[in-house]
Amino acid sequence: MAVNVSIPKGTRDFTPIEIKRRKHIFEIIENEFQVFGYRPIETPAMENLSTLTGKYGEEGDRLIFKILNSGDFLDGVQDTELKKISTAKLANKICEKALRYDLTVPFARYVTMNRNNITFPFRRYQIQPVWRADRPQKGRYREFYQCDVDVIGSNSLLCEVDMIQVIDKVFEQLGLKVVIKLNNRKILSGIAEVIGAPDKIIDITVAIDKIEKIGLEKVNQELQSKGLSAESIAKLQPILTLKGTNEAKLKKIKTIIGKTETGLKGNEELTQIFTYIKSIKPKAKVELDLTLARGLDYYTGAIIEVKAKDVEMGSICGGGRYDNLTGVFGLPDVSGVGVSFGADRIYDLMNELHLFPEESGISTRVLFINFGSEEEIFALQGLTQMRDAGVASELYPEPAKLKKQLAYANAHNIPWVAMAGSEEISQDLFKLKNMSTGKEQLMCIENLILEVFPDVEMQLIKV
Repeated sequence: MAVNVSIPKGTRDFTPIEIKRRKHIFEIIENEFQVFGYRPIETPAMENLSTLTGKYGEEGDRLIFKILNSGDFLDGVQDTELKKISTAKLANKICEKALRYDLTVPFARYVTMNRNNITFPFRRYQIQPVWRADRPQKGRYREFYQCDVDVIGSNSLLCEVDMIQVIDKVFEQLGLKVVIKLNNRKILSGIAEVIGAPDKIIDITVAIDKIEKIGLEKVNQELQSKGLSAESIAKLQPILTLKGTNEAKLKKIKTIIGKTETGLKGNEELTQIFTYIKSIKPKAKVELDLTLARGLDYYTGAIIEVKAKDVEMGSICGGGRYDNLTGVFGLPDVSGVGVSFGADRIYDLMNELHLFPEESGISTRVLFINFGSEEEIFALQGLTQMRDAGVASELYPEPAKLKKQLAYANAHNIPWVAMAGSEEISQDLFKLKNMSTGKEQLMCIENLILEVFPDVEMQLIKV
């Protein structure tokens, strides 16, 4: 009887070529993180549920994957509670742990727990998977990798500029053309005050953050459903549709929210950031987008989002300033700023645009053909020297037909094949075949290594 085997929705298996290409992305990102002076940490895949809940807003909390307690997870829960208790309250009783939703909140927990071993400002990077119980769709998965970089323990706006530079450099190295969008949560708070709805700031930011997905009209409908008056929504329209240069937008928004202390502070911060950006001249376009809100509740200052220019997809990188995220864990007044690169969306974009180098699909460079017991001993010796020189190579495990072995090489994108029969062995030589051109040539193992891997150091070749 056939078994229906599958994997959970929103997760994926990865082939060897996909792994190689993903590694290409991770290596570029990690290298740039290190060039900018960031240091690596890792945190557990699961956190205490209490660590995660209440940090992402109501919508975010619903997407946290909760883990049932070990053993009898209903122990201590009364039958009457099962009938009356809400799902959220029940989860808190039977789930003490959860899979991490992002890397920022665990980082804040890490900083709090390790405060005595950290020298501030602390520059950290982290590349690990996260999980969200989201509806799977293009570019949106339930298990995916984030590549985070943060500075914590400094209020300086130079940290925001550092984020812009990291983003610009990473996407330049990846070959992706992007637009970097900026806004400030303080400006959004000022807008909420001006339109007479300061208590609706969360509802406003959650709604306008969807403007690219659902459009202005549906955003207005959502705001109305959240209790905003028609007058408040009308006052919001000129702000959401504001056009012009970054400088013109900043001047215009200052006239609108300049009377609010918080809004004015946000405007001043963004003005200073754009002044710094002019001096560093990033290759990517950087623009002020007043509809940018970022749904996470913990952002308090600058917010950043990156979109690809050539393919329609959601955010591929985003983040911002958080002033007191560590405060909820008992370490108040420690400000941080960071961004997260979505490795899975970046992979999908690069794959669609054919941006991966040809070499990223190659693992083994040379396949040694197996003609039989005597020949495989000679091939094994050559294989050992090849590997000692650092060249990825393998020996076909059985003396199968040559056609089958060559088909194996083609199936795995192996660019070279080395063969030696009795005649070649008597001369201590191999016949090297270029699988792309079909060209064959006789050579000793040392020359063979140099042919397939010209950059290898000769001293590595063991004669």
